[in-house]
Amino acid sequence: MAKARSRATTRKVKDRWRAKNWYNIIAPPAFDSLTIADTLTDDPNNLINRVTGVSLQDLTNDFRKSHITLFFKITKVEEEKAHTQFAGHTLTSDYLRRMIRRRRSKIEGVYDVDTRDGAVIRVKPFATTDKRIQNSQRKVVREAMKKTISDQANTSTLSEFMKNILDGRMGSEIYKNCKKLYPVKRIEIHKTEVISPPTVTIEEKKPKKEEKEEPEKKVKKPTEEKKTEDVKEPKIKEKKQEEGEKPEKPKVEVKDKKKEKKTTKPKKIAKKTPAKKSTTKKTTTKKTTKPKTTSKKTANKK
Repeated sequence: MAKARSRATTRKVKDRWRAKNWYNIIAPPAFDSLTIADTLTDDPNNLINRVTGVSLQDLTNDFRKSHITLFFKITKVEEEKAHTQFAGHTLTSDYLRRMIRRRRSKIEGVYDVDTRDGAVIRVKPFATTDKRIQNSQRKVVREAMKKTISDQANTSTLSEFMKNILDGRMGSEIYKNCKKLYPVKRIEIHKTEVISPPTVTIEEKKPKKEEKEEPEKKVKKPTEEKKTEDVKEPKIKEKKQEEGEKPEKPKVEVKDKKKEKKTTKPKKIAKKTPAKKSTTKKTTTKKTTKPKTTSKKTANKK
């Protein structure tokens, strides 16, 4: 009896797997709507509110951002595609341990912020220092962090706000404001959570590529004008030939031929003349030397 029951259970399990289908999980348009992972389900309704985690390295192919993990929540399922929304991010534990050492202080904070499109985000930053500091100094650093985070959230949408965090711009701005109060070593936002999604749809700023394309069209216009001028000149010459006017001969070519003939002749003469002069000088010197020696000897004998 036990063997029969085990066979029946195995048949039921196989039938469940056959009924399941694969679904592709797709990232939101802020991350270029890339495929994150694949899942199996009997009913697509079971996928809703399911959360998946992916490293930022897999989306951007940048190994420097492997310590960041992103979380996406499924909201829709259409034609074997599960659409998601951004739910938050965290930093890996080994990355955080590198920044914390002995005889140093760690300043943490938790802030709930509203964005321009109506979303509510919980941000958890922390700062590190080279030395231990007092509680009064920690309080001042926390207030500076809170002010910079709230100011940027009120003037940006959810996608813009998260890009500033993931790129490291948020941490650098907090560092500039805190450095005036106390010399902080480093600031990182190690965790974020989306408490409520955005309620208002706001179009993001378009890139500046379209503005650069307009001046290129203006530059092309003068080239067309030059072509029209070039086309008019041969038409004028054709009219003169039809009327019977003789085309003017170029005078520059005649002058150049005369100059070439004059320049070629003196070069040949210059080569021959120095050779003749050198031979004449040698003969004259030999003849003059012999009679002088004979005259001196005859005079002494007499």
